[in-house]
Amino acid sequence: MVPSNDTQFHPNFFLLLGIPGLEDMHMWIGFPFCIIYLTALLGNLTILFVIQTDHSLHHPMFYFLAILSSVDMGLSTSTMPKMVGIFWFNLREITFVGCLIQMFFIHLCTGMESAVLVAIAYDRYVAIFNPLRYTLVLTNKVVSIIALIILLRSLAILAIPFVLLILRLPFCGHQIISHTYCEHMGIACLSCASIKVNIIYGLCAISILVFDIIAIIISYVYTLHAVFCLPSRDVQMKALSTCSSHVYVMLAFYTPAFFSFMTHRFGQNVPQYIHILLANFYVIIPPALNPVIYEVRTRQIREKVTRILTYKL
Repeated sequence: MVPSNDTQFHPNFFLLLGIPGLEDMHMWIGFPFCIIYLTALLGNLTILFVIQTDHSLHHPMFYFLAILSSVDMGLSTSTMPKMVGIFWFNLREITFVGCLIQMFFIHLCTGMESAVLVAIAYDRYVAIFNPLRYTLVLTNKVVSIIALIILLRSLAILAIPFVLLILRLPFCGHQIISHTYCEHMGIACLSCASIKVNIIYGLCAISILVFDIIAIIISYVYTLHAVFCLPSRDVQMKALSTCSSHVYVMLAFYTPAFFSFMTHRFGQNVPQYIHILLANFYVIIPPALNPVIYEVRTRQIREKVTRILTYKL
């Protein structure tokens, strides 16, 4: 379908181009993307199943891990099926409402994932700094409140405001989005009105992620100080090993986000397909890597998964 050039306040649909410059490779690109998506689904469903069925894992750290796995499935499912549809079946059209819904869930899940990483950092700090009071500090009620704050913060600061900021904009027939999914600035740039408010608010929203990173760093400074005050090296190494999974997950989430932001803001000479690929890595790599990291690095989950696989075989 050819998009109309008529000025309209809200268009009926947008066209997602996929990865401009690599159109001839879309078919082949779809295979690794599909494999990554299936890996994310299988891995996160396994994490949720293990935590749900093993009552010995009904502790704050694993509750936060279950929230992280749920968010990862939401993030990958809100983007990957449409990407694969573009790559394999040339299904580029997406309705205006569908585009807003996709944008809503992408920003909701990315905001929640960042907040969950902060919660896990706090959990590790309490577990190492004051292990005797761990279950008294992080009770089920406290974990539920933290989970609610994670959801409400992402709704109030990211997901809902971005939708409202797009709804206020008129569009002038420019309905082609050079991307694989709908995101705030990609849609806003198609408007024929000023998008200064969108740009400013977008930068403020990014500062929330920066705040999360700072909070995690501060938490780990205190955590490491507590670790190196422990009496023996064996105890120190055991304490550090409990934090390593979180550090790897944090790097898997923030590193693609950092490079995507840097190339978008300062990489004017970087080919457009590099921008798009980095933005894709930001939403597809963490959901696939996180369950793998936790299944390999967390003894309780690794042993449970091994027992399940051994039983099946």
